[in-house]
Amino acid sequence: MTLDIAAFTTPSPERPPAAVPVDWAAVEAWLGVSLPDDYKRLADARGPLDFGEYLWIHVPCAQGNSFDYGDWLRETHREARIQARALPEPERPDLHPAPGGLLAWGRTRGGDVLFWDTSVSEDPNQWTVVVRHLGPVPGSGLLPWHRYDLTLTGYLRHMVRESWELPSPPGPLMLLPGTIARTAFLREAGPWTPPEPTVPRLTDAERRVALETGTGLDALRLLSPPPDAPYLGSGTWDGLFEELGTRLPREYVTLLTLYGAGCWSGWLRFHTPLRPAGRGFGRHVESTLDGYGQLKEKYPEDFPLPMWPEPGGFLPFANSIDGDYLGWLTEDDDPDAWPLIVWPRHAPQGRPWDHGLVDALLAWQRGTFVTEGLAALDEDDDPVEHAGFEPWDDRAYW
Repeated sequence: MTLDIAAFTTPSPERPPAAVPVDWAAVEAWLGVSLPDDYKRLADARGPLDFGEYLWIHVPCAQGNSFDYGDWLRETHREARIQARALPEPERPDLHPAPGGLLAWGRTRGGDVLFWDTSVSEDPNQWTVVVRHLGPVPGSGLLPWHRYDLTLTGYLRHMVRESWELPSPPGPLMLLPGTIARTAFLREAGPWTPPEPTVPRLTDAERRVALETGTGLDALRLLSPPPDAPYLGSGTWDGLFEELGTRLPREYVTLLTLYGAGCWSGWLRFHTPLRPAGRGFGRHVESTLDGYGQLKEKYPEDFPLPMWPEPGGFLPFANSIDGDYLGWLTEDDDPDAWPLIVWPRHAPQGRPWDHGLVDALLAWQRGTFVTEGLAALDEDDDPVEHAGFEPWDDRAYW
């Protein structure tokens, strides 16, 4: 008799589970593998689940810009592939879509990621659970990747067991309440449609220019096309220069005139420069340097940069989603000679960059410029896929 989670769980009255229609033939064709029957029954009957108030079971669904099953799988597998590089090469697990690779199905509030081991059997109903724990697990050789000799439903059942007795080898260490609820952040989730195969954005010749032979703005435009209507704000460059008391580097002005404000590669945000005084560039400079100055007073050895408008002071103009700040060292009377430098959020202060702004953006998006404050590409990433520029409009905060 097949075990069903209804036998050991109770639906939440506040957020009762609710099904989302799934075209399993389309989903499995897109994945290139069939999925376990217990997972499909679970998804068909209950949709995305918050299990035991701790574990999110993700099913093929989508909700606006907040969740897309395909995007979640791709990002989860990429993250896991990068994390696995910390293991000795023979111990690194393969990740889907590699044959026999781990295939994600859930995540916990503690940051653990749950997978099936698709190498166990050609029959997906025999796939067992592998968890990438945030920390080491006793009995696993002190490695965060731990294999459990349990299928999906068996793993869930064991999570709501009544004693701490563990199977051999050790199984899940937590005891969860037997509750199931609609995932709170997916209340409005609807059907997910697998993406259609797409024609490559660049031809082979264009890829060579964008990634190898091209230089400057010509190559950058291929790698990250600029928007049709870049947003700068309603002011003027002369007005900004007058407000700041200095001209800014021509390369920056040229780049912003072409692209406007926005976010590069989902990581590096260029502030809107020409909003009225008190709302734009100057406000961000002031607030950034205020924070830097407070840290500098407490920890001067860790925050060695002088601050603009001091001679040679740090003048920020962009930041990362992790709170790193990119700016110039204003150590020359000619702004075009100012070197770039990053104030890194999670690392010691580094030296100025040898790159100019356009060359730095191009090399970073190509994956050939690695430095603190800029998210690095993984060795298996396609730079063209990860490059891009998301333009902002007048509703943007920055």
